[in-house]
Amino acid sequence: MSSKDERSRTRGDLAWAISVGGIGVVLFTALLAFTWYFAATLLLIFTGMLLGLGLNALTGALGRRVPLPHPVRLAIVCTALALMLAGIAYLGGATIAEQASLLSKTIKSQIGNVKSFLDNHGIDTSFFDFGNGATDASATAPSETAPAPAAPSRGPLPGAGALASSGGAIVSQTFKLLLGTIHGVGNIFIVLFLGFAFAAQPAIYHDGLLFLAPARHRTRVALIIDRTAETLERWLIAQIIVMLAVGVVTWIGLAVIGIPSSFILGIQAGLLAFIPTIGAIIAGVVVVLASLASGWIPALSAFLLFMGVHAMESYVLTPILQRQALDIPPATLFAFQILLGVVFGIWGLALALPLVAIAKVMIDHFKSYEAPTLAEAA
Repeated sequence: MSSKDERSRTRGDLAWAISVGGIGVVLFTALLAFTWYFAATLLLIFTGMLLGLGLNALTGALGRRVPLPHPVRLAIVCTALALMLAGIAYLGGATIAEQASLLSKTIKSQIGNVKSFLDNHGIDTSFFDFGNGATDASATAPSETAPAPAAPSRGPLPGAGALASSGGAIVSQTFKLLLGTIHGVGNIFIVLFLGFAFAAQPAIYHDGLLFLAPARHRTRVALIIDRTAETLERWLIAQIIVMLAVGVVTWIGLAVIGIPSSFILGIQAGLLAFIPTIGAIIAGVVVVLASLASGWIPALSAFLLFMGVHAMESYVLTPILQRQALDIPPATLFAFQILLGVVFGIWGLALALPLVAIAKVMIDHFKSYEAPTLAEAA
Protein backbone atom coordinates (compact mmCIF):
# COMPACT_ATOMS: atom_id res chain seq x y z
CA MET A 1 0.00 0.00 0.00
CA SER A 2 1.43 3.39 -1.01
CA SER A 3 1.94 6.27 1.38
CA LYS A 4 -0.78 8.20 -0.43
CA ASP A 5 -3.32 5.49 0.30
CA GLU A 6 -2.20 5.38 3.93
CA ARG A 7 -2.63 9.15 4.28
CA SER A 8 -6.05 8.94 2.67
CA ARG A 9 -7.08 6.15 5.02
CA THR A 10 -5.73 8.08 8.01
CA ARG A 11 -7.71 11.16 7.00
CA GLY A 12 -10.83 8.99 6.60
CA ASP A 13 -10.37 7.48 10.04
CA LEU A 14 -9.83 10.92 11.54
CA ALA A 15 -12.93 12.29 9.84
CA TRP A 16 -14.93 9.30 11.06
CA ALA A 17 -13.64 9.76 14.62
CA ILE A 18 -14.49 13.47 14.56
CA SER A 19 -17.96 12.73 13.23
CA VAL A 20 -18.64 10.07 15.85
CA GLY A 21 -17.24 12.31 18.59
CA GLY A 22 -19.37 15.23 17.43
CA ILE A 23 -22.50 13.09 17.36
CA GLY A 24 -21.65 11.79 20.84
CA VAL A 25 -21.21 15.33 22.20
CA VAL A 26 -24.51 16.43 20.64
CA LEU A 27 -26.37 13.42 22.04
CA PHE A 28 -24.82 13.91 25.49
CA THR A 29 -25.77 17.60 25.45
CA ALA A 30 -29.30 16.71 24.37
CA LEU A 31 -29.49 14.16 27.21
CA LEU A 32 -28.37 16.78 29.73
CA ALA A 33 -30.91 19.28 28.40
CA PHE A 34 -33.66 16.67 28.54
CA THR A 35 -32.72 15.72 32.10
CA TRP A 36 -32.63 19.38 33.17
CA TYR A 37 -35.95 20.25 31.57
CA PHE A 38 -37.82 17.15 32.80
CA ALA A 39 -35.93 16.78 36.10
CA ALA A 40 -39.06 16.92 38.27
CA THR A 41 -40.81 14.25 36.20
CA LEU A 42 -37.76 11.97 36.11
CA LEU A 43 -37.24 12.26 39.86
CA LEU A 44 -40.94 11.57 40.39
CA ILE A 45 -40.63 8.37 38.34
CA PHE A 46 -37.50 7.46 40.29
CA THR A 47 -39.44 7.89 43.54
CA GLY A 48 -42.06 5.47 42.22
CA MET A 49 -39.31 3.00 41.38
CA LEU A 50 -37.94 3.30 44.93
CA LEU A 51 -41.40 2.61 46.31
CA GLY A 52 -41.65 -0.44 44.05
CA LEU A 53 -38.27 -1.69 45.26
CA GLY A 54 -39.35 -1.20 48.87
CA LEU A 55 -42.58 -3.13 48.34
CA ASN A 56 -40.67 -5.84 46.49
CA ALA A 57 -38.18 -6.09 49.35
CA LEU A 58 -40.97 -6.48 51.93
CA THR A 59 -42.67 -9.02 49.67
CA GLY A 60 -39.43 -10.98 49.34
CA ALA A 61 -38.89 -10.91 53.11
CA LEU A 62 -42.42 -12.27 53.60
CA GLY A 63 -41.78 -14.93 50.96
CA ARG A 64 -38.81 -16.27 52.91
CA ARG A 65 -41.18 -17.10 55.77
CA VAL A 66 -44.48 -17.84 54.01
CA PRO A 67 -44.41 -19.84 50.74
CA LEU A 68 -47.11 -17.93 48.87
CA PRO A 69 -47.29 -16.63 45.28
CA HIS A 70 -45.82 -13.18 44.66
CA PRO A 71 -49.17 -11.41 43.98
CA VAL A 72 -50.66 -12.79 47.22
CA ARG A 73 -47.64 -11.69 49.25
CA LEU A 74 -47.73 -8.22 47.64
CA ALA A 75 -51.44 -7.91 48.46
CA ILE A 76 -50.73 -8.87 52.09
CA VAL A 77 -47.92 -6.30 52.35
CA CYS A 78 -50.02 -3.50 50.79
CA THR A 79 -53.00 -4.34 53.00
CA ALA A 80 -50.85 -4.34 56.13
CA LEU A 81 -49.29 -0.97 55.21
CA ALA A 82 -52.71 0.52 54.41
CA LEU A 83 -54.17 -0.70 57.72
CA MET A 84 -51.19 0.67 59.61
CA LEU A 85 -51.53 4.11 58.01
CA ALA A 86 -55.29 4.08 58.54
CA GLY A 87 -54.80 3.18 62.20
CA ILE A 88 -52.29 5.99 62.69
CA ALA A 89 -54.66 8.45 61.00
CA TYR A 90 -57.65 7.22 63.05
CA LEU A 91 -55.93 7.12 66.44
CA GLY A 92 -53.66 10.11 66.05
CA GLY A 93 -55.35 12.21 63.38
CA ALA A 94 -56.84 14.73 65.81
CA THR A 95 -53.63 14.80 67.84
CA ILE A 96 -51.51 15.34 64.74
CA ALA A 97 -53.71 18.19 63.49
CA GLU A 98 -53.83 19.87 66.91
CA GLN A 99 -50.11 19.53 67.56
CA ALA A 100 -49.24 20.65 64.01
CA SER A 101 -51.24 23.87 64.52
CA LEU A 102 -49.65 24.44 67.94
CA LEU A 103 -46.18 23.73 66.56
CA SER A 104 -46.66 26.21 63.70
CA LYS A 105 -47.67 28.97 66.14
CA THR A 106 -44.80 28.11 68.48
CA ILE A 107 -42.19 28.18 65.71
CA LYS A 108 -43.44 31.54 64.42
CA SER A 109 -43.38 32.96 67.95
CA GLN A 110 -39.85 31.71 68.60
CA ILE A 111 -38.60 33.12 65.29
CA GLY A 112 -40.02 36.48 66.35
CA ASN A 113 -38.26 36.19 69.73
CA VAL A 114 -34.95 35.38 68.03
CA LYS A 115 -35.43 38.35 65.69
CA SER A 116 -36.08 40.71 68.62
CA PHE A 117 -33.02 39.38 70.47
CA LEU A 118 -30.79 39.97 67.46
CA ASP A 119 -32.29 43.42 66.84
CA ASN A 120 -31.52 44.43 70.40
CA HIS A 121 -27.88 43.48 69.87
CA GLY A 122 -27.49 45.45 66.64
CA ILE A 123 -27.60 42.49 64.22
CA ASP A 124 -29.35 42.87 60.88
CA THR A 125 -32.43 40.63 60.79
CA SER A 126 -33.93 41.59 57.45
CA PHE A 127 -33.74 37.93 56.37
CA PHE A 128 -36.39 37.16 59.02
CA ASP A 129 -38.95 39.45 57.36
CA PHE A 130 -41.69 37.55 55.58
CA GLY A 131 -43.21 40.47 53.74
CA ASN A 132 -45.40 41.86 56.52
CA GLY A 133 -42.81 43.17 58.89
CA ALA A 134 -42.90 46.70 57.59
CA THR A 135 -46.64 46.72 57.56
CA ASP A 136 -46.87 45.49 61.14
CA ALA A 137 -44.29 47.98 62.27
CA SER A 138 -46.01 50.88 60.62
CA ALA A 139 -49.33 49.76 61.99
CA THR A 140 -48.10 49.47 65.60
CA ALA A 141 -45.69 52.43 65.70
CA PRO A 142 -47.15 55.57 67.30
CA SER A 143 -47.33 58.67 65.15
CA GLU A 144 -47.78 62.20 66.48
CA THR A 145 -48.64 63.72 63.13
CA ALA A 146 -51.21 61.18 62.10
CA PRO A 147 -54.73 62.56 62.18
CA ALA A 148 -57.39 61.01 64.34
CA PRO A 149 -59.31 58.26 62.59
CA ALA A 150 -62.42 59.57 60.97
CA ALA A 151 -65.77 58.02 61.53
CA PRO A 152 -66.70 55.51 58.89
CA SER A 153 -68.69 57.13 56.15
CA ARG A 154 -71.86 55.60 54.91
CA GLY A 155 -71.19 55.93 51.23
CA PRO A 156 -72.91 54.16 48.40
CA LEU A 157 -72.52 50.41 47.89
CA PRO A 158 -69.48 49.19 45.88
CA GLY A 159 -69.93 49.44 42.17
CA ALA A 160 -70.09 46.58 39.71
CA GLY A 161 -66.42 47.03 38.79
CA ALA A 162 -65.23 46.71 42.40
CA LEU A 163 -67.41 43.67 42.96
CA ALA A 164 -66.14 42.07 39.75
CA SER A 165 -62.52 42.76 40.74
CA SER A 166 -62.98 41.23 44.20
CA GLY A 167 -64.80 38.26 42.75
CA GLY A 168 -62.06 37.74 40.17
CA ALA A 169 -59.38 37.79 42.90
CA ILE A 170 -61.30 35.22 44.95
CA VAL A 171 -61.78 32.98 41.92
CA SER A 172 -58.09 33.32 41.02
CA GLN A 173 -56.91 32.36 44.52
CA THR A 174 -59.38 29.48 44.66
CA PHE A 175 -58.21 28.26 41.26
CA LYS A 176 -54.55 28.39 42.36
CA LEU A 177 -55.36 26.47 45.54
CA LEU A 178 -57.31 23.89 43.55
CA LEU A 179 -54.47 23.47 41.05
CA GLY A 180 -51.92 23.09 43.86
CA THR A 181 -54.07 20.45 45.55
CA ILE A 182 -54.57 18.56 42.29
CA HIS A 183 -50.83 18.74 41.57
CA GLY A 184 -49.90 17.36 44.99
CA VAL A 185 -52.54 14.61 44.93
CA GLY A 186 -51.59 13.77 41.35
CA ASN A 187 -47.92 13.37 42.27
CA ILE A 188 -48.84 11.07 45.15
CA PHE A 189 -51.07 9.03 42.84
CA ILE A 190 -48.30 8.74 40.24
CA VAL A 191 -45.77 7.55 42.83
CA LEU A 192 -48.22 5.01 44.28
CA PHE A 193 -49.24 3.72 40.87
CA LEU A 194 -45.66 3.34 39.67
CA GLY A 195 -44.64 1.69 42.92
CA PHE A 196 -47.45 -0.87 42.74
CA ALA A 197 -46.83 -1.49 39.04
CA PHE A 198 -43.09 -2.08 39.53
CA ALA A 199 -43.68 -4.31 42.56
CA ALA A 200 -46.46 -6.34 40.88
CA GLN A 201 -44.41 -7.43 37.87
CA PRO A 202 -40.70 -6.74 38.51
CA ALA A 203 -39.54 -9.36 35.97
CA ILE A 204 -41.23 -7.52 33.07
CA TYR A 205 -39.37 -4.26 33.75
CA HIS A 206 -36.13 -6.14 34.42
CA ASP A 207 -36.35 -7.92 31.08
CA GLY A 208 -37.38 -4.67 29.37
CA LEU A 209 -34.21 -2.92 30.53
CA LEU A 210 -32.14 -5.86 29.29
CA PHE A 211 -33.86 -5.71 25.91
CA LEU A 212 -32.73 -2.08 25.49
CA ALA A 213 -29.09 -3.06 25.97
CA PRO A 214 -26.96 -4.45 23.12
CA ALA A 215 -26.94 -8.24 23.00
CA ARG A 216 -23.22 -8.61 23.75
CA HIS A 217 -23.50 -6.42 26.89
CA ARG A 218 -26.69 -7.89 28.36
CA THR A 219 -24.85 -10.08 30.84
CA ARG A 220 -23.04 -7.09 32.32
CA VAL A 221 -26.20 -4.96 32.28
CA ALA A 222 -28.13 -7.71 34.07
CA LEU A 223 -25.43 -7.90 36.73
CA ILE A 224 -25.50 -4.11 37.22
CA ILE A 225 -29.30 -4.06 37.48
CA ASP A 226 -29.35 -6.91 39.99
CA ARG A 227 -26.64 -5.35 42.14
CA THR A 228 -28.36 -1.96 42.05
CA ALA A 229 -31.75 -3.41 42.99
CA GLU A 230 -30.22 -5.46 45.80
CA THR A 231 -28.30 -2.46 47.16
CA LEU A 232 -31.33 -0.16 47.07
CA GLU A 233 -33.60 -2.79 48.64
CA ARG A 234 -31.19 -3.30 51.56
CA TRP A 235 -30.81 0.44 51.95
CA LEU A 236 -34.58 1.03 51.93
CA ILE A 237 -35.24 -1.61 54.59
CA ALA A 238 -32.45 -0.21 56.76
CA GLN A 239 -33.67 3.35 56.20
CA ILE A 240 -37.23 2.46 57.26
CA ILE A 241 -35.89 0.93 60.49
CA VAL A 242 -33.74 4.02 61.16
CA MET A 243 -36.67 6.38 60.51
CA LEU A 244 -38.95 4.42 62.86
CA ALA A 245 -36.30 4.34 65.58
CA VAL A 246 -35.54 8.06 65.30
CA GLY A 247 -39.23 8.99 65.31
CA VAL A 248 -40.16 6.81 68.30
CA VAL A 249 -37.11 7.78 70.42
CA THR A 250 -37.63 11.49 69.67
CA TRP A 251 -41.35 11.29 70.50
CA ILE A 252 -40.83 9.44 73.79
CA GLY A 253 -37.87 11.60 74.82
CA LEU A 254 -39.67 14.88 74.19
CA ALA A 255 -42.78 13.58 75.98
CA VAL A 256 -40.66 12.70 79.03
CA ILE A 257 -39.05 16.16 78.98
CA GLY A 258 -42.52 17.70 78.79
CA ILE A 259 -42.31 19.40 75.39
CA PRO A 260 -45.70 20.13 73.78
CA SER A 261 -46.29 18.71 70.29
CA SER A 262 -43.90 15.84 71.02
CA PHE A 263 -45.83 13.45 68.76
CA ILE A 264 -45.71 15.65 65.66
CA LEU A 265 -42.06 16.51 66.39
CA GLY A 266 -41.27 12.80 66.49
CA ILE A 267 -43.03 12.28 63.16
CA GLN A 268 -41.13 15.10 61.45
CA ALA A 269 -37.82 13.88 62.92
CA GLY A 270 -38.49 10.38 61.58
CA LEU A 271 -39.45 11.64 58.14
CA LEU A 272 -36.44 13.96 57.93
CA ALA A 273 -34.16 11.05 58.85
CA PHE A 274 -34.66 9.93 55.23
CA ILE A 275 -32.37 12.83 54.23
CA PRO A 276 -28.85 12.17 55.60
CA THR A 277 -27.09 14.92 57.59
CA ILE A 278 -29.20 17.84 56.39
CA GLY A 279 -32.46 16.24 57.52
CA ALA A 280 -31.08 15.70 61.03
CA ILE A 281 -29.95 19.35 61.21
CA ILE A 282 -33.38 20.63 60.14
CA ALA A 283 -35.12 18.33 62.62
CA GLY A 284 -32.81 19.48 65.42
CA VAL A 285 -33.43 23.17 64.71
CA VAL A 286 -37.20 22.63 64.72
CA VAL A 287 -37.05 20.64 67.98
CA VAL A 288 -34.93 23.28 69.75
CA LEU A 289 -37.12 26.17 68.52
CA ALA A 290 -40.27 24.38 69.67
CA SER A 291 -38.67 23.61 73.06
CA LEU A 292 -37.66 27.23 73.74
CA ALA A 293 -41.30 28.04 74.52
CA SER A 294 -41.05 25.79 77.61
CA GLY A 295 -37.90 27.44 78.95
CA TRP A 296 -34.15 27.13 78.69
CA ILE A 297 -33.86 23.93 80.70
CA PRO A 298 -36.34 21.97 78.51
CA ALA A 299 -34.69 23.46 75.42
CA LEU A 300 -31.25 22.33 76.62
CA SER A 301 -32.66 18.89 77.45
CA ALA A 302 -34.23 18.69 73.97
CA PHE A 303 -30.93 19.68 72.39
CA LEU A 304 -29.09 16.96 74.33
CA LEU A 305 -31.80 14.49 73.28
CA PHE A 306 -31.33 15.52 69.65
CA MET A 307 -27.56 15.01 69.92
CA GLY A 308 -28.10 11.59 71.47
CA VAL A 309 -30.60 10.54 68.78
CA HIS A 310 -28.29 11.81 66.04
CA ALA A 311 -25.36 9.89 67.58
CA MET A 312 -27.51 6.75 67.79
CA GLU A 313 -28.49 7.15 64.14
CA SER A 314 -25.02 7.98 62.81
CA TYR A 315 -22.78 5.73 64.91
CA VAL A 316 -25.00 2.80 65.90
CA LEU A 317 -28.00 2.15 63.66
CA THR A 318 -26.64 3.24 60.28
CA PRO A 319 -23.28 1.40 60.53
CA ILE A 320 -24.98 -1.79 61.77
CA LEU A 321 -27.89 -1.81 59.34
CA GLN A 322 -26.16 -0.42 56.26
CA ARG A 323 -22.62 -1.72 56.58
CA GLN A 324 -23.23 -4.06 53.63
CA ALA A 325 -25.55 -1.80 51.67
CA LEU A 326 -23.66 1.47 51.26
CA ASP A 327 -20.14 2.63 51.90
CA ILE A 328 -20.09 6.25 50.76
CA PRO A 329 -17.75 8.77 52.44
CA PRO A 330 -19.75 11.45 54.33
CA ALA A 331 -18.02 14.36 52.60
CA THR A 332 -18.78 12.90 49.16
CA LEU A 333 -22.44 12.35 50.05
CA PHE A 334 -22.79 15.84 51.55
CA ALA A 335 -21.22 17.44 48.47
CA PHE A 336 -23.63 15.61 46.17
CA GLN A 337 -26.54 16.56 48.43
CA ILE A 338 -25.67 20.24 48.15
CA LEU A 339 -25.14 19.98 44.39
CA LEU A 340 -28.37 18.10 43.65
CA GLY A 341 -30.29 20.27 46.12
CA VAL A 342 -29.19 23.47 44.38
CA VAL A 343 -29.85 22.08 40.91
CA PHE A 344 -33.07 20.11 41.49
CA GLY A 345 -34.43 21.53 44.75
CA ILE A 346 -36.00 19.40 47.47
CA TRP A 347 -36.30 16.40 45.11
CA GLY A 348 -32.55 16.31 44.52
CA LEU A 349 -31.84 16.79 48.22
CA ALA A 350 -34.11 13.92 49.27
CA LEU A 351 -32.99 11.49 46.54
CA ALA A 352 -29.27 12.29 46.59
CA LEU A 353 -28.31 9.16 48.55
CA PRO A 354 -30.02 6.55 46.30
CA LEU A 355 -28.73 8.34 43.19
CA VAL A 356 -25.17 8.33 44.54
CA ALA A 357 -25.63 4.67 45.53
CA ILE A 358 -26.55 3.77 41.94
CA ALA A 359 -23.50 5.61 40.62
CA LYS A 360 -21.28 3.85 43.16
CA VAL A 361 -22.61 0.41 42.18
CA MET A 362 -21.83 1.11 38.52
CA ILE A 363 -18.35 2.46 39.27
CA ASP A 364 -17.52 -0.52 41.50
CA HIS A 365 -18.74 -2.93 38.83
CA PHE A 366 -16.61 -1.43 36.07
CA LYS A 367 -13.57 -1.29 38.37
CA SER A 368 -13.92 -4.97 39.28
CA TYR A 369 -14.59 -5.86 35.63
CA GLU A 370 -11.53 -4.06 34.28
CA ALA A 371 -9.13 -5.27 36.96
CA PRO A 372 -8.63 -8.84 35.58
CA THR A 373 -8.21 -7.48 32.06
CA LEU A 374 -5.46 -5.09 33.17
CA ALA A 375 -3.78 -7.84 35.18
CA GLU A 376 -3.81 -10.18 32.21
CA ALA A 377 -2.40 -7.46 29.96
CA ALA A 378 0.46 -6.88 32.37
